[in-house]
Amino acid sequence: MIFCLNPDCSQPQNPDNATSCQTCGSSLLLRGRYRPLKMLGQGGFGRTYLAVDRDRLDTRCAIKQLLPHQLLGSGIDPASWKKTIELFKHEAMQLSKLGEHPQIPTLFAFFEEGGRLYLVQEFIEGQTLWHELEERGAFSEQQICQILTQLLPVLRFIHRRGVIHRDITPVNILRRDRNGKLVLIDFGVAKQLTNTSLARPGTKVGTAGYAPLEQLRSGKAYPASDIYSLGVTCIHLLTHTRPDLLYDPIKGWRWKEQLARKRISISDRLTAILEKMIRDLVVERYQSVDEIVRDFKTLAVPSSRPPTRQSAPPRSFPRPNDAPTTIELPPPARKTSLPPKAPTSTIPTQAFLAPHAPTNSPGWNCIHTIDDHTSWVTTVALAPNASILASGCLDKKIRVWNLQTGQEIFTLTHHRSAVNALEISPNCQFLASGSDDASIHLTDLSSGKLVHTLSAHLRDVTAVAFFPDGQTLASGSEDRTIRLWNVASGAPIAALAGESGIIKALTISPNGKVLASGGLDNHIYLWNPATRKAIATLHGHNNSVTSLAMSAGGTLLASGGKDRTVRLWQLPTGKLLQTFSGHFADVNAVLFHPNGEQLISASSDKKIKVWQISSGEVCYTLSGHMGTVDSLAISADGKTMVSGSCDKTVKIWRWFD
Repeated sequence: MIFCLNPDCSQPQNPDNATSCQTCGSSLLLRGRYRPLKMLGQGGFGRTYLAVDRDRLDTRCAIKQLLPHQLLGSGIDPASWKKTIELFKHEAMQLSKLGEHPQIPTLFAFFEEGGRLYLVQEFIEGQTLWHELEERGAFSEQQICQILTQLLPVLRFIHRRGVIHRDITPVNILRRDRNGKLVLIDFGVAKQLTNTSLARPGTKVGTAGYAPLEQLRSGKAYPASDIYSLGVTCIHLLTHTRPDLLYDPIKGWRWKEQLARKRISISDRLTAILEKMIRDLVVERYQSVDEIVRDFKTLAVPSSRPPTRQSAPPRSFPRPNDAPTTIELPPPARKTSLPPKAPTSTIPTQAFLAPHAPTNSPGWNCIHTIDDHTSWVTTVALAPNASILASGCLDKKIRVWNLQTGQEIFTLTHHRSAVNALEISPNCQFLASGSDDASIHLTDLSSGKLVHTLSAHLRDVTAVAFFPDGQTLASGSEDRTIRLWNVASGAPIAALAGESGIIKALTISPNGKVLASGGLDNHIYLWNPATRKAIATLHGHNNSVTSLAMSAGGTLLASGGKDRTVRLWQLPTGKLLQTFSGHFADVNAVLFHPNGEQLISASSDKKIKVWQISSGEVCYTLSGHMGTVDSLAISADGKTMVSGSCDKTVKIWRWFD
């Protein structure tokens, strides 16, 4: 389906092969390259469309169409229109600079065509906080702290560049599917233009209930105005009640009473911070993000759920609720970059796998936490003999460690964007890494030298997996293809396509005869690598499949999904054997314990669970991470496990008898 961009067209939907609108005759190709697919939304100043860019291999993008007659009124004179174009270009240039931030959509293009103004921006795959609220209910205090942790740096970034968002609401905060990061959307140029003398009298920016009085009455906005809207947004998420229902014109805000009615309690500290964020008078609010951060330093978040009961003896590693949750913001960016870290830096500690102290309890214990990453740890890989650990991050870096000595061997910086996937070859010779830069890198682990750059995918590479012989590598991507590569030469062997949606996970059977893939279409596909054909489709998950693992015997397949479940499948029949439920958020990683009797899963609920396959019961629940746990790896002997998290850490776990 192709959508007509003429706002006056009565029937804008057209068949795929149409080049001009069958109703109004308008061209269906904007600027000779953008094909609108559907309308995503409509506001007071224009419309937003999902489109594909033919010049970028049909990459999806968002087109924002600004309608000047709605923005400036009818009968625009030539001088005013010229001035509008100048302002539009100026403000669009400002937005293009904001797109340098990973939590703000990138602006690809801006132009005028047919008497209308257009912005072409990055299309973000994800769900808004408003949708999360409707699906899952009220947010906990911990979740509100996580939202503030992610969004306050974004506000500081834009405010220091002289930009006020003016419309922060749950609808304009989106969680990116790829990595769970919050993205602040709808930096509309129209919002900036309404504050000029060209705007129609009485035009104001902001959503009623979320916008402060100064915006609604005079159209003026300050950094404190965005802080107000963010505070109201947090209160809406906490109470699951619209802001207009929480405000009494005589008594003022009544959100605390609503929490009391719902028997929801939050800390006095967070209450005081939110109260100050939403005060009516600008001068009585926080004037900057840094002021909020200072008040958050002592904020301790209580547990939102009772602790999970464990069948094993008490653990000696810390639980998330034992420590305060602190808002930490990165320092302001400097114009000069720091020199790269020396390749042989050593962690100031004993060897990671040194003999355990007497205080360690039988079972899984966290024996070390690596906190050298500067951002979300998205992926970890462990050599089969537990000699080498690799961790990848949103900061584009890969760190490689010697687990026996505790020494960092080297830091790899050759990817141009976030690292999504890592795997060490069976002979421990190569490290494969997949990135948002659409490439796979093969690195020699003995030297740290980049051996091959594999480039054929059109979008983010989300999964990599070596075949058991180590001679072939499989990669999966958001371009919906699986590609096979010759490890020795780096040459492409074949592409598997035509069945699956956006791919998020891959795994290969021990004999190399079955490859499984999963992704955003909720299905799992089994492939024959020899024939390059899909041989079965497994249905069961109710949301995206995020992780896959094969048992050592190749007769069982485990899958984790955004539906919060782990599922166990029989191979080769594809029969669903069991569903493991117990996580309270997305399951991001699954693996089989080498003993063949247990499954291990990691989740956005910050927990790692060990399941007994025969009974489906939880054997252990491992706590310690302060944020989403995204990745797991385990040694061949089953005694060492590593986990990576959005809390910027890698934890090393050891099994003690």
